[in-house]
Amino acid sequence: MTAGRYLHLDEMSPWSDRLHHLEVIGIADEAPGVKTFTFRSDPDRWFRYRPGQFVTLELPADGGPLLRTYTLSSSPSRPFSIAVTVKAQADSVGTRWMFQHLRVGARIRAYGPAGQFTHVAHPAARYLFLSAGSGITPMMSMLRWMADCAPASDVAFVTVARRPEDLIFRCELELLDRQMPNLSLAMLVRDNPPGDTWSGHRGRLDAARLAMLVPDLLSREVFCCGPDTFMALAGDIVRNAGLDMVRYHQESFGEAPAHAPSEQVVPAPCASGEAVSITFTASGVTAPCQPGQTVLEVARQAGVRIPAACESGLCGTCKILKQHGSVEIAHNGGILDDEIEEGYILACCSHPNQNLHVDA
Repeated sequence: MTAGRYLHLDEMSPWSDRLHHLEVIGIADEAPGVKTFTFRSDPDRWFRYRPGQFVTLELPADGGPLLRTYTLSSSPSRPFSIAVTVKAQADSVGTRWMFQHLRVGARIRAYGPAGQFTHVAHPAARYLFLSAGSGITPMMSMLRWMADCAPASDVAFVTVARRPEDLIFRCELELLDRQMPNLSLAMLVRDNPPGDTWSGHRGRLDAARLAMLVPDLLSREVFCCGPDTFMALAGDIVRNAGLDMVRYHQESFGEAPAHAPSEQVVPAPCASGEAVSITFTASGVTAPCQPGQTVLEVARQAGVRIPAACESGLCGTCKILKQHGSVEIAHNGGILDDEIEEGYILACCSHPNQNLHVDA
């Protein structure tokens, strides 16, 4: 939305990943090697999602589109823009492409939002947010929502970084700590370089330190995000402390949650056991589909491009419209029930059980 132009929410339609692109409206440095990219809808639309969810960006690199999934650091309580906060690691091709090529005014495709890592799905009287590095982004989305909509929320917020300058959102967190009466903030720095003036917590996360920082741990709903090693450590700490692991949630981008591996749905093959055909109407291609194949697998064999990222029914990137026929679909939250009722499917986890026509 341009400056000087004001629209009421009820005058706008929600953003649709099937119809609308994103436009970069802001780029901000957060920490060394960390930037926040803020987007609006092109044309103007509002965004609906749950705090903690993610989007998949389609980055138009020279060698072909890159599909990369990023957690939203923004809050749906501010619905006219969304933001991702990303860290450029040594091997992060997509993020480094964003750093080098995305500028204000650039337009890209995106898919989603999707994901089940959100406090909204797990109402509780008290929360613990555990994060390390850029794993802070979904926690920040949830905390920003709480600050706007439920500022009295009881949240213990523990985040870990290597150095003080690596603490993402440090100034905003310190401000929210003063504004939210029941927010308990602990920022933990691992290294102790000479001349460092950091006066906060030092050291690595362990059972004794977490018990000191969050003495009522066992009464809290716990959300954890960060590098795999950090999440494994945090999971062990809270498990050994006696937490009911049904109350422990971690961001896994396609892997089953640590507390409930059975929640990950595995698509079943076609019940008919017979070959059918799939017609990709937009591409003008018809191809055979053998028992057990997904729509996405057949598309790739036929040379039809359908964007896909997680390929486990989680991210929603491969959502396409089913025009005729039926499928068996077993997804992991990447598509809404009303979208299925409208005829949409996820190509990665849909098995045709009769001849099929799709818009791809």
